[in-house]
Amino acid sequence: MIRGKEHVSLFLGNFGSGKSEVAVNFAFHMVDNYPDLGVSIADLDLVNPYFRSREARDQLGEAGINLVLPDSRYMDADLPILVPGVRSILMGGTGYTVLDIGGDEVGAKVLGALTDALPRGSYRALQVVNANRPFTRTTEGVIQIAREIEEVSMIQFTGYVCNTHLMEYTNLDNILEGVELVRRTQEITGLPLEFVTAPAELVKELQQHVPEEVLPISRFLTPPWKQPYIRGPMGKVVRGL
Repeated sequence: MIRGKEHVSLFLGNFGSGKSEVAVNFAFHMVDNYPDLGVSIADLDLVNPYFRSREARDQLGEAGINLVLPDSRYMDADLPILVPGVRSILMGGTGYTVLDIGGDEVGAKVLGALTDALPRGSYRALQVVNANRPFTRTTEGVIQIAREIEEVSMIQFTGYVCNTHLMEYTNLDNILEGVELVRRTQEITGLPLEFVTAPAELVKELQQHVPEEVLPISRFLTPPWKQPYIRGPMGKVVRGL
C-alpha cells in the first residue's frame, strides 16, 4: 500500500532508480491525502548531484512539507554530512517522515549512523526498482543491489516500489514488464510490492492491469542539462530556477 502503517518510509535504490522522484511524489501524496498528519522529508542523498529531493524545495515548502536539508554551506556537497535535524524528527515520533537515501551502497552509509533512531517496526525500507537500469534488469540484480545496501546501511528492506520508467518515453508495456520483474523477485525474497508508480496520464489504464495501488508521478526533479540557464554576476552562467 502507498502509505503503510509505519510512521517513517525510507526510499533506497541504485543509481537511476528514480528514488528521489518517488520520495518527493510520495511526500506530496501524503500531505494531499492526510493533511493533518504533518509530513517531513529529509534529503540524505549524498551521491547524485542532479536528482535530489532538495531540488524541489520551493514546491515542497509551498505544500507545507517540512524539508530537512544539510547546512546551506554544504547544500551542494557530495560528502557524508549527517543532518542533525533528521535524528530529532525520527526520535520525536510525531507526524510522518520520508527519507530520501542516496543510491547504491555508498549513499546508504549515512543510515548506519541513524539505526538507533530507527527501531525495527517503526519504519519501512523500500527498494525502488527500475527494471530499465543496467544492474536491476534481473531478479539476481535486484537482490544483489539490496544485499549491498543492507550490508552498509544496517537496515533491512521491507518491500519494493516498482518505478520502472524511461522518463518521457515511459509506456504501459514498459511499466508492466517492471511489475513482472518485481513479482518474480518477490517469489524469492517474500517481500511485498508496496505500490507501483506511473506518469499521471497512465494511472487509470495501469490500474486495470495491477491490483497494487498506483502512485501518480509528476516530474519535479530536472537535470541541469534540461533546465534554463541565465547569466549571473560577471557574466557567469548559472542554472535558472
